[in-house]
Parts: sequence; C-alpha cells; structure tokens
Amino acid sequence: MAKLKLRGKDLRKLGYDQGPVIGLAMQIMTKHYKHEDKGSVLHILKEIYSDPASYLDNPILAPIAESLQEPLQKAITQIELKKGEVSYPIYGEEFVEYGARQQMDLAMRLPITVGGALMPDAHHGYGLPIGGVLATENAIIPYGVGVDIGCRMCLSLFDLPADDLHTQQPKFAKLLQDHSKFGREEFAVPLPDPIFDRSEFKEIPKVKELLGRARKQIGSSGSGNHFVEFGQVKIVSYDPTIGLPPGEYLGLLSHSGSRGLGANLAKYYTNLAMDLRPGLPKQVKHLAWLDLDSEAGIEYWLAMNLAGDYASACHDHIHRRIAKALGEQALARVENHHNFAWKEQLSDGREVIVHRKGATPAQLGVLGVIPGSMTAPGFIVRGRGIADSLQSASHGAGRQMSRRVAKESTTRHALQEELSQKGVHLIGGGLDESPIAYKDIQSVMRAQEDLVDVLGTFQPKIVRMAG
Repeated sequence: MAKLKLRGKDLRKLGYDQGPVIGLAMQIMTKHYKHEDKGSVLHILKEIYSDPASYLDNPILAPIAESLQEPLQKAITQIELKKGEVSYPIYGEEFVEYGARQQMDLAMRLPITVGGALMPDAHHGYGLPIGGVLATENAIIPYGVGVDIGCRMCLSLFDLPADDLHTQQPKFAKLLQDHSKFGREEFAVPLPDPIFDRSEFKEIPKVKELLGRARKQIGSSGSGNHFVEFGQVKIVSYDPTIGLPPGEYLGLLSHSGSRGLGANLAKYYTNLAMDLRPGLPKQVKHLAWLDLDSEAGIEYWLAMNLAGDYASACHDHIHRRIAKALGEQALARVENHHNFAWKEQLSDGREVIVHRKGATPAQLGVLGVIPGSMTAPGFIVRGRGIADSLQSASHGAGRQMSRRVAKESTTRHALQEELSQKGVHLIGGGLDESPIAYKDIQSVMRAQEDLVDVLGTFQPKIVRMAG
C-alpha cells in the first residue's frame, strides 16, 4: 500500500488553524499511520479536533490534542533570526535598489544561511530578491528558487549570414510566428517527450496532478519577459565547448521556464514550508524552508529537478522545430538556467545548497547567456569561478521599473520609434517590457567583469513575445 500523504490544506479544511499543530499532526500521522487510508486518518484528525480532551491519554495522539488545547500564541515556537547585520558582496551596488538589499539582508539572517551575494541586476521579488544568491545548510527555500523553476536561456548558432534577418525579415518573422507559442497558447496535438516517462510524474502526488497541464504546454514559452528571437551573434573569443572561430553567425535565442508545472509546484511547496515554519517572523515568511532530509524536502528537490528538465525540454522543442523549418543544423548551442538550487561545495569544503534566483551559474569554465532587452545586446559568457559571488553572475540587465511604472512611462509610438532606431522587428510584447524598464546592460556587465569573461554578443533583430 502507498504511504500516507497529508498536506496542510487537508487539515485546514477540518478546521485546524494555521500554526504548529498542523506540522505536528502531519508528522505524527505520517509516522504512525503511514499505511492507513487517507480518509480514515482525516476522520481521526477530525475527531481529535472536535474533542481534544478525549485524546489526552492516547500515547500517540496526545501531543496533537495538547497542541489544540493550548493558546496559539503559546504553541508557536518562534524562530530567531541572527542578530545584527550580516555582510555579503553586492555587485553594482550603486544601481541595486534598496528593496532588494533589504530583502537580502533578511535572508542572510536566517538560521540556515551560510553565505550570500547580490548580483548587479538585482531587484525586489518575493522572498529572496531577483538577483539574489543564497547558500544554506541542509535546507531548501522554494521561494529562494523562484516561481518559474528552472527558467533558462538557450542559444543556437547557425552558419547563415546574419544579414538575412534584414533582407529576408518576413521569412524569419513567420518562422517565429509559426513555430513558437506563448502564454495560454497550446498546440493542437500535444508534443511527445521522454520527460513524461519520468517516475516523478507517477510517484509525487502534486506532480502527478500537473501532468495533463505539462503535456499541453511542452514546447511553449511563458508570458512577461519570455521570448524567442533571431539575432546577430559575434563570437570574439574562441572557446572549445562552443568550438567556433571568432566571426559572425545567425543566432536563435529563447528565454522561458517550466510553465504552469513550475509555478504550481513553487506555490504548493512554499505553502507547505510556511505550514511547517509558523514561527518565522512575518517579514521572512516567504523564506520558509524545507529540511533536505525530510520527506517534504526530498519531494520538493525531486520535483524541482524535474521542472528544470521540463524547462530544458521546452527549449529543445523550440530550437529543433525552428532549425528544421530553416533546413539547417545548429553549429553549437549554449544553455544555462537560473531560478534553481544546486548542491555545491564552499571553498572550505562544506556542502551547501546554493539558490540562484535570477542569477546565472558562473563556475570556472561554465558557459551562459546574459540577455539585455529587446533592443540591447546579450552576452555569451564563461564563468571565472569566483568564490565571493558563490560562483554566480547576473541573469540579465534587471528591471529598473516595475511593470506598472513602465506602462505609465512610455507609449506604443515611443516603443516603435526605439525599435525602428535599433533595427528590431517586434511581434507581440507589451509596454511593460519596453527597453526603458531595464537597467543599462553595459553597466551591469562592467559591474561583474570579475565574475565572467565575455566570449561574444547577441544583438536582437526579430523578437517574438506574448501578446
């Protein structure tokens, strides 16, 4: 018989208040009633809730009854943050907003934190700021990973004249329209993929619940700042992994993540973590963590890795479809992801969990792509493995305006003028993604020149986004 699976929402439906009693009840029931029918277990929990005094002498269930009888404020064990400020490096500090620094200050004071860094594209987010890198001991923070789990960049290079994007613009624009889908768009026939044979889709209840949606969205991109675009690539420095000599190439660049699968997993496991850590101070509640040696922590780790692989599969479909339509094979591909967590070693040998929420892995020799905006260049980079940054770099230029402010600060006409001046053709896209919403990518790259070497640039020419 399958092991018992309880969730905080199951107990809240019975009337249990948000607090430690939920975590306590889940631990006791999954330990002592792990092979019982879920309905029977919920019936027992309902009976305890209705009459806790009757269970005070029960050797197994008494702690639940006692917790129900205690006032909530007495029952919650407060989790202490580290006292005082904890220092960490901030790259490009002069243009990192106060809200992001404030969030990072709090994250550094968590009892599980052993290190951190803030990238030059940093800005305010939920829990950990976007551009925040955090190392923890035996713990993973779902909102430290981010909502769009495994969001990534993928660049294919083709042996075609980049000038074709100007002389044959309608052809390349149609390729993007015909072979990319965004937001709520779905393929008439779901695309097959080996990812759906993974055991996680059968063994993890929440993942299994999302299988149908994942099948419908495979090979598509999200909305917001996600894109698929053609551009001009200039390789300026040889790298054996890419294997191409310096020169100009035609490039296809995509940016997207794990779609509804990742978003729902992030929300679900963040709520679970908050259920299990009711004593966290209010200002850091979204940084609630799961112990990696707990059932919930192991489950999230497996689900997170699946979502990352699913995001990669989406990009692979996009690039293979468009390459086939072009009648070309890619000469090389560069791919990296952010919004993820990795098991890594610090310079002193300790194994930690490194969360990179909107940050690019930059270990020694590791390749990545750091985009600018729909008109500003992106950069092909190679990590330098700098320990102070937790071997990380920015994941883009970073926003300097919220979506609301960006919409109020420009017009469609002004956006079209900017696109025309830069020779960029845009399909879809909203004013919230206007180039004015982003920091100057050149300044961002200068702020992290110690973290990465630049191997080449990507200049967008034909851009497709949602809308």
